[in-house]
Amino acid sequence: MDAESAGAYFTFFPILIMLFNLALAGTGIYCLILFIRLAHRGIKALDIYIEDKTNGNK
Repeated sequence: MDAESAGAYFTFFPILIMLFNLALAGTGIYCLILFIRLAHRGIKALDIYIEDKTNGNK
């Protein structure tokens, strides 16, 4: 391994780590959006359930 190929490793790994971090951040944002949608559906379902129970429909 000569000096040029060793220098290539030092420029390649930070780029790879940065891409991995960006992918991880994107996955985290996507999971947050999915969780918010799930919570919103759960709240709607709970509202429907409470409305049915208060109207006497069992």
